[in-house]
Amino acid sequence: MADSRISQLAKVLVEHSCQVKSGQKVMIEAFDLPSTELISRLVDSVAGRGAIPVVSLKSNEVLRSQYLNATEEAMTLQGELESHAMSQMDAYIGIRGTANSNEFADVPADKMQLSQKHWWKPVHIGIRVPQTRWVVLRYPTSSMAQAANMSTSAFEDYFFDVCTADYAQMSENQKPLADLMDKTKDVRITAPGTDLSFSIEGLPVIPCAGECNIPDGEVFTAPVKESVNGTIQYNTGSCYQGTVFENIKFEFKDGKIVHAESGSETDTLNGILDSDEGARYIGEWSLGCNNAVKRPMLDTLFDEKIGGSFHLTPGNAYDEADNGNRSQVHWDLVLIQTPEYGGGEIFFDGELIRKDGRFLPENLQPLNIGL
Repeated sequence: MADSRISQLAKVLVEHSCQVKSGQKVMIEAFDLPSTELISRLVDSVAGRGAIPVVSLKSNEVLRSQYLNATEEAMTLQGELESHAMSQMDAYIGIRGTANSNEFADVPADKMQLSQKHWWKPVHIGIRVPQTRWVVLRYPTSSMAQAANMSTSAFEDYFFDVCTADYAQMSENQKPLADLMDKTKDVRITAPGTDLSFSIEGLPVIPCAGECNIPDGEVFTAPVKESVNGTIQYNTGSCYQGTVFENIKFEFKDGKIVHAESGSETDTLNGILDSDEGARYIGEWSLGCNNAVKRPMLDTLFDEKIGGSFHLTPGNAYDEADNGNRSQVHWDLVLIQTPEYGGGEIFFDGELIRKDGRFLPENLQPLNIGL
């Protein structure tokens, strides 16, 4: 990879996403990177702004061994150690590479839940998300290129084009949508296998343009917790805790998922949804509007931004748009509504706002560019 592209990406992460200032403490956490060049450039960039870089390198193969041998005592201790470190940070940059996206596929669900409850939840949901300026991104690897059905070289070009987008312009384009959502009470969504309604009245609306995720491009809120009713059939696969789920279907009654299925993975799916009380309620609803991301590749940070998509998320709500739901789960599941994926409609207070992935109001037309 060309050094200039990595340096540009590091600059976006430090200056735009985290807005690092002198004297701040910045955690740089990296998983399975094939090269340490980006980490080095991030350290240079953070230190160059008078801040303090702290680096943590992790291996998914090692994490698999930790999860397989998980006990409540071990996961609690790991969570306490990392909570102590995270509580001292002002910003967090997480870079997630992978040599094998299914590294955790053979870890039993009860072991994964121990790590989620005692390690992930207190460190990331309890401290990192609400208390730091943070950003998370994937790193281009051969396994990601394979999942995207692209050559490694072509995928690297695609990755840097998407991740170093004009986020300032994206932010401007999102403002009218955020304003419209802020005035909306009731939402209805239709698509093949989907007829879903819920309220977003009184919930904050948050436009995202490179501040927390790279790549970025979404506008999110949350449903009123007990207002979700109807059915949804997601048309985008999801790799969660090492298992790939396809064609997930949910039926809701008064906000709760009362029926869930995903073919041969139905039992595993219901095990995740039964991990705590909040996992069967929705913590986030978001419209994807990064039109440079056009097709799914079993990577949530990319798939949830696809132009013409939305994600409806079982589990924990973000503090910025808090409907009161709490869970160790936060699982962004994606439904694409462009014509090649079956189309679909989104109504705000009875008015058709988006059809087959394209926004209809005049002031939202910039969000269709490149779709």
